[in-house]
Amino acid sequence: MSGAGGITTARQGIAAGDIPVDTSRLPAREAAQSELSKPMYHENDPNVVQRALNQFWDWVAGVFDAAAGAAPGGPAGLVVLVVIVVGLAAALWWRLGTPQRSSRSADALFDSTGPRSAAQHRAAAEAHAAALRWNEAVQERMRAIVRSLEERALLDPRPGRTADEAAAEAGRTLPEHTARLRAAARSFDDVTYGGRTADQSAYLSLRALDLELDEAKPLLPGTSRGATG
Repeated sequence: MSGAGGITTARQGIAAGDIPVDTSRLPAREAAQSELSKPMYHENDPNVVQRALNQFWDWVAGVFDAAAGAAPGGPAGLVVLVVIVVGLAAALWWRLGTPQRSSRSADALFDSTGPRSAAQHRAAAEAHAAALRWNEAVQERMRAIVRSLEERALLDPRPGRTADEAAAEAGRTLPEHTARLRAAARSFDDVTYGGRTADQSAYLSLRALDLELDEAKPLLPGTSRGATG
């Protein structure tokens, strides 16, 4: 075969379409997507809930990564900050108790069974103490203290007065007992609103205060503390 004949033959082959034609990219991609959309390829895919959880944890991880980057000292500094926040929250819970009081009633210190005398509150407190019901004993003894001050005209009878308010007002006329009055009011609040549990020592402290206040001389207006003797 001559050189010219070979070239002629090659040209005829090209003209006859011997070179394969490429398939268009778009139909090929659509065919692949159609194939991959079949259920058999998605049997092990996470469900909607799992996907949502995965996105949530990815978001949490992103937040912590950002916080770690912004916190002094990086991740170690973030850990220290978290420990400090947890410690502060624990301290507040210990001091304030379980947050159980959404609002105080109009009669915060005295119950709704009607007015009773200091002697009646003292008798109720002693009955609770004898039965080892220290919470109720503390409550009744605080009520006895406030009622006794009202009966002696050292406090004006006022419905809705709280234990803290009574202690603050009584401290103005009995300044030597201010700190113990506030401590007694705190004990009342702790067992009434804070979810705390009183014990015998807490009750005996209020009982001793009640007895001392019964003999205490008030500070009259215009009288100095040293003159009360």
